[in-house]
This record gives sequence, C-alpha cells and structure tokens, in this order.
Amino acid sequence: MGKNTEQEEEFLLNHSQNSTKGGLKTIPFIIVNESCERLASFGLQPNMIIYITKFYNINAAHASVLINLWSAVSNVLSILGAFISDSYIGRFRAVAIGTISSLIGMLVLWLTTIFPQLRPLPCGQYQHDCNGTTAAQLAAILCSFGLISIGAGFVRPCSIALGADQLGNKENLDNERLLDSYFSWFYASVGVSIVLAVTVIVYIQDHFGWQVGFGVPALLMVLSVSVFLVGSPHYIKAKPEGSLFTGLFQVAVAAFRKRHINVQLNYNDDSYYKAPESKLLEPSTDFRCLNRACIIEDPNMELKPDGKASDPWSLCSVEQVKIMKCFLTVLPMWSTCIMLLVSFSQPLSIYQLLTVDRHITPRFEIPAGSFGMITVLSLTIWMAFYDRALVPLLSRYTGLPTGISPFSRMGIGLFLGIVATVLSAITETIRRNKAMNAGFEDDPNAVLNMSSMWFVPQLALYGVAEALNVVGQIEFIYSLFPKTMSSFAAALYTFGLALSNLISSLLVSVVDNITSARCNTSWLATNINRGHLDYYCWLMTFLCVINFLYFLAVCRFTDKQKHDGRSSLFPEAEEEHSENKFFHGV
Repeated sequence: MGKNTEQEEEFLLNHSQNSTKGGLKTIPFIIVNESCERLASFGLQPNMIIYITKFYNINAAHASVLINLWSAVSNVLSILGAFISDSYIGRFRAVAIGTISSLIGMLVLWLTTIFPQLRPLPCGQYQHDCNGTTAAQLAAILCSFGLISIGAGFVRPCSIALGADQLGNKENLDNERLLDSYFSWFYASVGVSIVLAVTVIVYIQDHFGWQVGFGVPALLMVLSVSVFLVGSPHYIKAKPEGSLFTGLFQVAVAAFRKRHINVQLNYNDDSYYKAPESKLLEPSTDFRCLNRACIIEDPNMELKPDGKASDPWSLCSVEQVKIMKCFLTVLPMWSTCIMLLVSFSQPLSIYQLLTVDRHITPRFEIPAGSFGMITVLSLTIWMAFYDRALVPLLSRYTGLPTGISPFSRMGIGLFLGIVATVLSAITETIRRNKAMNAGFEDDPNAVLNMSSMWFVPQLALYGVAEALNVVGQIEFIYSLFPKTMSSFAAALYTFGLALSNLISSLLVSVVDNITSARCNTSWLATNINRGHLDYYCWLMTFLCVINFLYFLAVCRFTDKQKHDGRSSLFPEAEEEHSENKFFHGV
C-alpha cells in the first residue's frame, strides 16, 4: 500500500512538473531560432558562387559543382538528422547541436573574409596568372560549409516537431486547438525568412561587402543560439522513440538474413509476425522477396514470451514489410520529379544577370542574387490562385476535390518545366549575341543594353512548374500511405532535392570536362560571353523531354496497377483517402 502511494505521489509530482513546461510560451523561442537559421543560411547561397570564384580562384563550373554538392549534403543530412533525433538524442538536443554547428560554420566563413591568409592571392587582370588554393585554405571554407550543413540537417527537420511537442498535451484543449495555428505560423515565418534572405541579406552583400555580408548571418546565428537556449528551461524535451526509417533498414536486413526461405510456398496466417491489433493478416504478393522478413521460422527462438520479436533485425512485422513495399512502389513516380529539380539549379545564372540592366529606377538596381524571389513569388501566388479559384471551378467538371488528379498536376508541371528551359535557352542566345555584337567577348563584366526582365518569364514558370509538380507528388504519395506515415512525402521530397543536386553537379562536371577538352572553351566558362550556356540550356531541355516521356510510361504502369486493384498497399489508406479520388482523371 505504501509503495503504491509513493508511486502515485511520484506520478503526480512529475505530471505537475510537466504541466508547467511547454505550451504557447515556448513557441516564440522555437520560431525565432528556425527563422534566424533560415535567414542566415539562405542568405549565403545566392552570391556564394561569386565569392568562391572571385576569392578562391575556382572557375565557375567547379564552383557550381561545389555549391550543388553543399546543397546535396545539407538535404541528405536533414534526413539523417531526423533519424538520429527520433532514434537516439531527441529533438531538443538535435536542434541545440544544429544551431551551435551553424553558428560555428558561419563564424569560420566570416573569418575567411577577414584574414587574407585564409584565401589565395587574387588573380591578375585577365586571370592568366591565378594562384591556386592551398589545401589549408580549401579546408577552411569546406569546414564552414560542412558545419553549416550539419546545422541545417539537425535544425530544419527537428524544429517544427519540437514545437509540436510543446503543444502536444491532449489533456489541454487549448494546446490542441493551437497546434494547427502553430504549423501555419511556423511555415509563414519560414517563408518570410527566405524572402528576407534573398533580398535584404543579398543587398547587404552587394552594397556593404563580404565582411558585413557574411557577418550579419553570423550575428543572426548568435541571436538564434541565445534565444533557443534562453527558452531551454521551459521546453518539453520528449525522449526519442525510434524512427520509421529504422523499420525500412530492418526489413531489408531481415529479408537478406532469411534469403534461404522459399517464398513460393504457401504459409498460413500464423506463420507471419503481426503487430498487436493489426488488420493485416498476411503480406501482399508484390515484392515477394521481402515477405521473408516477416516469416516466423522458430517461434521459440524468434519470439519473446510476450509475443514480441526477439531481434527486430531478424524478424519484422507484416506492417513493416508493407511500409517497405509502399516505399518501393512510389519510387518510380517520385523519380520523375528529379530532372525538373535539376533544371531549376541553372549554373551561372547569376553571371547572366550581372551582365544585364537590373535597374527598376535610375537609383535602384535589383541585386542579381535576389532574382530567385521571382520563382518563390510565382510559386506562392499560383498555389493561392489554384486553391482558391481554379479548384472550385475544375471540381465541377472533374468531380475531384483537388480539381485535377495528381498525375495531371505532375504532368503539367513537367511540361511547364520544359517550356521554362526552352525560354532560358532562347534568352541566353539573345544575351550572348548582344554581347558578341557589342564587342564584349573578352569582357564578361560589361553590362549590356538588355533588360533583366527578359529572365522573368522563365523564373516565373519554374515557380509554377514546381508548385504543380511537387504538390502533385506529395498528394500522390499521401494517397498511398496512411495518415500516420504522411511525413514520408516530405522526406522523399527532401531526398529528391539532394539527389537533384548531386545529378546537377555530375552533369555540370561532365559537360565542362567534355566541352573544354583539347583546349576548347567550355560551355560553362567563367566568361559566359565566350562560353555557350545556351547549349547547356538546350541540353537540359532535351533531358527534360526524355524525363517527360519517362513520366508518361510510369503513369501508364501506375494506372495499370490501379485497375489491377493495387492502388494502395494499405487498406486503411484507401479508407482514409476515399474522399480524395486521386487516381481519377489521369
């Protein structure tokens, strides 16, 4: 009796302590932390290629490869950071580590602008006598990139979840109602931060120099760390509960360990390991080789007395196998968006904008690095217009709550991406011809009598294409998975960004090496007037057309699966999404 009383007192004490933590008072600390990180890191990217080529004597093609690899590492680490957070260290520690890592990385980058020893000597007037970058100098800037990537990898996927933890107390109805508002405010703050990054921070770099331009992001990270740590005593610090990604690896390992099992044999329901209260009695016949992971060979060895698996790396549940199969099912359609993302990362685009007239008024000139705002604005405006105006209109004719099917949205997005690359090729051809006719072949810094507004249509189309294709991708993936696994869509998109960065780096490197062979001028030369960036844009157009044909083939295969009754591997997913008839209207 006394023991039970002590346990009740301990529970009430802990519950009382937890009830004083979290809530709305912690949200400003988390949002300010995330906003400062986004503002600082996104403010570095637009002009980074100029800094690297100018102060590290690296040609534009190699600098483009380096920046794409940096972006790829940041995106991959976002997935890895989420995995480590969920499985081992928890979200609070992950955000704390990430914020401090970003701060150190930006301080190192800022120091490269202050100490000349951290940079090679500048090139001569015509860049014929450039000094190479030493290993120590290259290590300094790569170290800063690495630390910033580690910071982004921990902060970005974990901040929003940490905030949700503060409002996740279901006993508090106010917190439950505030959760929806929190997500809206969080994403709004991210959007505002990105807008300020590509406008204000880029403007500071252009007009006040690199020391101030890189010093401001470093100060923002000091503010980010300070604000986050000040709120530390008030946070609910949830313990790690394991990651969904772990289950994918466990299925692969368990299936490999049991590769001797003949999956062609008929097994009864009791031969499969199932989670408690599971609706799934046996695995599907798709990807049958994975069924080995959930087959019980020896119940005495593989099951504990309570019925749980003794070794999750040797025996997985039917549900885990289903998740793995669903993941493999969406990969073909997911892969169709990668080339579109590759086409977005146009190398040397900032050099194009530096050679044209960017004046809005006689006294105000748009920074070249701020033109990415056009894509962001067109994406935002289109999504609002589509949701509020087009969806109600289209729904009357298609009967779909989303207006048109995800396949249609993805296809239109890919087609608009092709149109955007065609426009970019035509615009660059016009720009280069003007430069050659004006005698600026050897003067890449000369400003042409050509308005920067020529570049607006292609940038706006990229935004609309991304809005259509990416949202369609997420809808398609969400329609296959139950709501409890909806985070998979965001994870796959992040991984797609990483893969597109890697492919873009590889493509730029291959094109540069091939076209510069035998002492020829590279298509992607730093002097874009001598290079042929227009040829590269036509190459991207060709690849996007091939990708569009691949998309049509995947649609045909996916539509066949639908008619075969395999549109979703999860019965509960069909029930949850039955009101969203995503597969109609293909």
